[in-house]
Amino acid sequence: MKRIGVPIPLFALTLGLFTAAHSQAQPTLLAVGTLDHSRAGANADLSGLTYTLENGAPANLLGGLGSGLAYASGNTFLALPDRGPNATSFNSAIDDTVSYINRFHTITMDLDPNTSGSGLPYTLTPTLRDTTLLWNFLIPLTYGTGSGLGAGSGVPPSNNFVQHFFTGRSDNYDPHHNSGDPLDARFDTEGIRVSNDGLSVFISDEYGPYVYQFSRFTGARIRSYKLPDFFYVSNLHPVGSVEISDNISGRTANKGMEGLAITPDGRTLVGIMQTALIQDAHLGGNAANLLRIVTIDILTGQTHQYAYLLTAGSGVSEICAINNHEFLVDERDGKGLEGGDGATSNKAVVKQLFKIDLAGAVDISSMDGTTAATHAVSKTLFLDIVSVLTGNGIAAKQIPSKIEGVAFGPDIKQGHTTLHTLWVSNDNDFLLTTGDTPPLPNPNQFFVFGVTDADLGGSQFVPQQFHGFGR
Repeated sequence: MKRIGVPIPLFALTLGLFTAAHSQAQPTLLAVGTLDHSRAGANADLSGLTYTLENGAPANLLGGLGSGLAYASGNTFLALPDRGPNATSFNSAIDDTVSYINRFHTITMDLDPNTSGSGLPYTLTPTLRDTTLLWNFLIPLTYGTGSGLGAGSGVPPSNNFVQHFFTGRSDNYDPHHNSGDPLDARFDTEGIRVSNDGLSVFISDEYGPYVYQFSRFTGARIRSYKLPDFFYVSNLHPVGSVEISDNISGRTANKGMEGLAITPDGRTLVGIMQTALIQDAHLGGNAANLLRIVTIDILTGQTHQYAYLLTAGSGVSEICAINNHEFLVDERDGKGLEGGDGATSNKAVVKQLFKIDLAGAVDISSMDGTTAATHAVSKTLFLDIVSVLTGNGIAAKQIPSKIEGVAFGPDIKQGHTTLHTLWVSNDNDFLLTTGDTPPLPNPNQFFVFGVTDADLGGSQFVPQQFHGFGR
């Protein structure tokens, strides 16, 4: 058996088992905010890019920024878009992906008491402060030529001798290596966390799956972490469905390392796959619902694996640390606002956060999926997001489909009660409106929940320990 973080006293484990079997209070909704503009204009980020992408979208399009969400101390958060605007069909040979440069956004979140006498207890005003592009220093990356795909070169116009930018285009890879090649330019960013000194960000992805460390202030890649080879696919293809059918092992295309956490002590990254690996899914039974959690020692790169079984969702989108050994896991379905077509009901159903504990969990690194599934960590429902939002007058069909970012923020006082703030964000797929008739606005949204110690059901919340210059 392997543990992460500090050793946990036996009495604490016993208490955890006891409270897991009992119901607990539900976090409350404090505020909802949207972000659809910056000082550069409506639906524009602060990247400074002025050209258009292959599908005609502007290269500075502001969207999708709830794929990952990280707290960075004070009232500052980092928001992560995924691989770019590919929800509208234009070239199926490259999965409708474009040379959108990967980036993260720095956002100030102003959470203030609502004094209007109606509505939620707080108002939330997100303000975009900066956009940071992600690139490799000096060493060129592998980009697709577009030959035979009806597309031009995948090299982004912003490249120069020093900076080689990562992008979301699906053909930016070297076919002679497996999907873990760190020189591939393709990058489908999904999870983001900040180092405790505030100087770095760690980002996980679906194409590799990759886990990279970048400078928070320049966007230059610092380090690539290597996962076990069986997470990678050997036969690469720009179309995800073909890449799945052409491989017998590795991550499922577009369902790689969707979630990423960092322990509050800043020593360990904890990633989770969105769905089962191909070889696990082929075994059927519980193995088909087995999601592998990977812990990575930030200093040494050493990894361990643990098992998580899906309950009702179609996959997992995020993992967030409560303390050094307990985590929240975001399990969801694909129903909700973005999928509305005006003809069918697309009410959100499963948007749930489960609490898990890795203290004493069995390391499944050397196990096949069937065996690993018998060692799955126990899970307790912590927050039913649909229930809380509909209870506050938000219709189920108005709840975003892709609830993907989860982060604890600063504590606040409500009277004499201390509330831990839990922030949840959505990926709107860069679609400014839905397919409903008439179309509905589809903004990037942030939902803030108040969590009391009672809500944690016996768990002790430990905030991330920021320190140093980058704070």
